[in-house]
Amino acid sequence: MEFFLSGFLLGLSLILAIGPQNAFILKAGLVKRFVPLLCLLCAASDAILIIAGVFGFGVIFETFPKLTTFIAYLGSAFLFVYGFFAIKSAVKGGKSLEADGVLETPLKAVTSCLLLTWLNPHVYLDTVVLLGSVANQSQDPLLFCMGAVAASFIFFFSLGFGASLLRPLFRNEKSWRILDIFVGVVMWSIAMSLILGNY
Repeated sequence: MEFFLSGFLLGLSLILAIGPQNAFILKAGLVKRFVPLLCLLCAASDAILIIAGVFGFGVIFETFPKLTTFIAYLGSAFLFVYGFFAIKSAVKGGKSLEADGVLETPLKAVTSCLLLTWLNPHVYLDTVVLLGSVANQSQDPLLFCMGAVAASFIFFFSLGFGASLLRPLFRNEKSWRILDIFVGVVMWSIAMSLILGNY
């Protein structure tokens, strides 16, 4: 149980930082669109990467450092575009609790969710490299891995379904403007950190 808890706490501490996935799931939860599916996609993606790290796939990124650079530039381009649309939405205003943009259809929502997850080098470094290396130093890597995976599932589903508690606040258009500006700034700041090599 000790090793499960260690994995759970480390996994949770890494995922709590505001990032593209978290902001996306928050918005999906607010408009109540595809929440179970999107939460499952994020958590399952994390689980795949954590398991890959435990089984030693982190060596791929050490052997091919240019792979991380390629993902970083590709990811930053996508985050800049996503951030632009968030800022544009804030300027335009008129946002409500109805779904729009990337949350209009299941295909758009799933595609955006997967791109925000798999084109973010932070995800690889946090899960495959960091969690994988710590797990392999643990006396029970499997239990540690299970704890980290559990943290991801609990966090994303709590965020997605818990976002509905904020719905009364977001009946106000001003709240949507603030959220969109916040999302845009988060996306752009992460994109800039990727370009500047701070990943």
